[in-house]
Amino acid sequence: MAAAMRLFAFPLGEPLFRKRPCLRTAPAWSLVWQNSVRPNGSQAVYDVVVSGGGMVGTAMAAALGHDVHFCDKKILLLEARPKKTYNELPVNYSNRVSAITPGSATLLSSFGAWDHICKMRIKPFRRMQIWDACSEAMIIFDKDNLEDMGYIVENNVIMAALTKQLDAVSDRVEVLYRSRAVGYTWPLHYQTSDSSPWVQIDLADGRKLQTKLLIGADGQNSIVRKAAGIQSIQFQYDQSAVVATLHLSEATENNVAWQRFLPSGPIALLPLSDTLSSLVWSTSHEHALQLQSMDEESFVDSINSAFWSNAHHSDFIDTAGSIFRSAVSVLMPSGTSARQLPPSVAKVDPKSRAVFPLGLGHATEYVQHRVALIGDAAHRVHPLAGQGVNMGFGDIACLAHHLSTAAFDGRDLGSLKHLLQYEGERQRHNLSLMAAVDLLKRLYSTSLAPFVLLRTCGLQATNAVPPVKEQIMAFASK
Repeated sequence: MAAAMRLFAFPLGEPLFRKRPCLRTAPAWSLVWQNSVRPNGSQAVYDVVVSGGGMVGTAMAAALGHDVHFCDKKILLLEARPKKTYNELPVNYSNRVSAITPGSATLLSSFGAWDHICKMRIKPFRRMQIWDACSEAMIIFDKDNLEDMGYIVENNVIMAALTKQLDAVSDRVEVLYRSRAVGYTWPLHYQTSDSSPWVQIDLADGRKLQTKLLIGADGQNSIVRKAAGIQSIQFQYDQSAVVATLHLSEATENNVAWQRFLPSGPIALLPLSDTLSSLVWSTSHEHALQLQSMDEESFVDSINSAFWSNAHHSDFIDTAGSIFRSAVSVLMPSGTSARQLPPSVAKVDPKSRAVFPLGLGHATEYVQHRVALIGDAAHRVHPLAGQGVNMGFGDIACLAHHLSTAAFDGRDLGSLKHLLQYEGERQRHNLSLMAAVDLLKRLYSTSLAPFVLLRTCGLQATNAVPPVKEQIMAFASK
């Protein structure tokens, strides 16, 4: 807990975790990884190499490939897995989905990927209802003009769209599939006649290349981050997430994202179609394994009970909450919203159940000389707010903006000057969001009466003040 408190204690006026950034011209650890010196002419030199071809890494490469200021740049994407072909979507929905915010949709639109997504499978939602399993407290997010609040999209749909847009700029972006970096040689803080000013990359197949900027998008166990000597503060939650694709009892408009906070963790139901929803249930490791091994009928019953049961209620909390809610409705009558009942679940797609552990992580630095981290390589967050991939897309929008400006001005892409601007902007946003998510996770992971009463009053008060809800929605939609 002490480590977590240190993680979220940061100044707002400068890049975080960096005492004297202006004095740094090159990483002090470069000597550790300087295995040999090679002349520049013997290896291909790229302006940018993106390591990691998941959603965030592929989107980063596609964004730069479509940037007019990068038309004369050489970009490379390294991906350890083989290329996936997306001739047509499978009939069954995937159990891995993302809640895409309007801000992320804007980024994907900027280089044409969003148009492909909209032509494949996508489900907008226009309302979010969040409520407590230990009381009647709830908060509802919606918009008066019924605009889309976000979009539930399968991860493989996003990847299909990104791959198409990457193929469209194959003259600018080279992609090496089945390629894995096994070593890095970092530029020295001083240059000799036979030393390279660029990052040198050794691939598993024996090839060697160089880059002016290395972008690490290789996930929570980032090799780039570790090789660069960047520390990461991490801890595992006492929870795992259970995901599955669910069939509803009856067809509905299904445009609401539902989330209920149980003492063991939040359970969310995200719309996929008029008859299908995606489950994300965060619970204890033991319970998660039980849910995964249950027969279908017991599993469906557990889900419906989690959304409908009042077994965790107490008369004291219900009475106190009712009094507070009545007082709030008198003071702020315009802030009250009608409660909706969640849909009931009829069955689960066979083989769609999966379990994965949850944790929190944050790199102490996002950048070094000629190195930048994005996505899960830089940060990892609990899924209760659905912000994981959106934080990564936010990283891309910010970093691509600074790199585009640097390219237009003819500046060195790997310079710390603009990389530190990216780091400062994104750390302030990401840490604020991570702190809020972690606080919510801890606040709702107890059924003790004082904490239940505190969050009941807080949730009802927030729900009654539209300007506060608008600020929350604005921050989370970036």
